[in-house]
Amino acid sequence: MPTPDEVPTITDVRVVAVITHPVRRRLLAIMRLDGPATVGVLAQRTGQAVGSISHHLKVLAGAGLIEEVPELAKDRREHWWRRSTPSIRWDMGDLSDEDPAVEVLTSSVLTMNVEYQLSQLRAWDAVRSEEHSRWPTGPFSIDSWMRLTDDELAELREELVALMTKWERREVPDDGQDRRPVFVFAHGVPGEP
Repeated sequence: MPTPDEVPTITDVRVVAVITHPVRRRLLAIMRLDGPATVGVLAQRTGQAVGSISHHLKVLAGAGLIEEVPELAKDRREHWWRRSTPSIRWDMGDLSDEDPAVEVLTSSVLTMNVEYQLSQLRAWDAVRSEEHSRWPTGPFSIDSWMRLTDDELAELREELVALMTKWERREVPDDGQDRRPVFVFAHGVPGEP
């Protein structure tokens, strides 16, 4: 299992733009949580047409984010796909460029990423109270103001990435408990209170 430092960092804004499409983002999340899948399984999980899923998988494969797993196929018509790496990382600073078109794309990618993250919070707020009662102590929100240098902020980022990676990649115990997908995100940005 790669350490957080061994996870490849995407430096091409076009690859990050591929990820920001809502259906592709969801496909990557499903494959991250459930492992390899066929087009049919992914279409069923997402409620999308098989042709649409095939298109999105080709785009993800073209960006090097997923790969075919032919050894899982029962015959030549069946195609299995998996993520190329368990984690995907990018640093907005690595995506910057002097080209104004790249700057506009980078800004759009950042906006779409934040919107995706906020949509997960909105979806949680919209679920029925029975679902909330299943999670009486787990869900959380945290924010804090700190005085940091750029190097200290980078150190904090690496500590958070390491902690989240530890939980993301842990061996899930086979103890009969109901473990559901949980979305966790954090941002650390300079600002003024």
